[in-house]
Amino acid sequence: MIKLSQVSKVYKTGTVALQDLNLEIPESQFVSLVGASGCGKSTVLRLIAGLGNVSSGTIDWGITEAQKKLAFVFQDAALMPWATVKDNIRLPLQLTGISPQNSHILVQQSLKLVGLESSAHSYPRQLSGGMKMRVSIARALVTQPKILLMDEPFGALDEITRSKLNSDLLDLWLQHRWTVVFVTHNIYEAVYLSNRVLVMGTSPGRVVADIQIDAPYPRGDDFRTSSVYNDYCRQVSQHLAKAMNYSSTKL
Repeated sequence: MIKLSQVSKVYKTGTVALQDLNLEIPESQFVSLVGASGCGKSTVLRLIAGLGNVSSGTIDWGITEAQKKLAFVFQDAALMPWATVKDNIRLPLQLTGISPQNSHILVQQSLKLVGLESSAHSYPRQLSGGMKMRVSIARALVTQPKILLMDEPFGALDEITRSKLNSDLLDLWLQHRWTVVFVTHNIYEAVYLSNRVLVMGTSPGRVVADIQIDAPYPRGDDFRTSSVYNDYCRQVSQHLAKAMNYSSTKL
């Protein structure tokens, strides 16, 4: 579905965020990008989302602009503090001119997907960090996207909440089979969730390893404690360490 060919991104400051990046993401795949800060993970996500232009190269969707249905989940839930949960979720529909009456069913469906039906009339200040992130995910899903772009959505959460949301997200993905591009610093999270883990190097940003996670779904605690899981985590960690060592020798 998404093909990046020889994509480079150079900022006005002269910083080379990405150079000659080639990447193919088939439909319905769950792909995670891992790498050190500054390696261009978020830049890849933003370019796919159209939140910026490539300096060179192409991004090919194989579909028309009108057929693109994507949603973006940021690390910060970025909720409107004066609005209820349901009104925060309704925002993308409101921005496209859909009336509250017509959007009601979609909002209710999104609330149900993330398990927040009973919190529809709550305000962000009344929610935990995990619940706020659920609202952010529900807001992304209310538009019924085919592609879900997620930029470290669970990075600020404690490990217990993060683990629970990882499992919940995977359950949702198994039901709907969106194409997911997921940015994280967490190797264990990436391996647990993904079909593929892409390790990125820096100076300049590029993919240095493409690791297929050939473990069946659904995945749960049995997978997290398995030797297979540990082997994949070790493999990703080794590639990441190699990429960071390479970058440090160039400084």
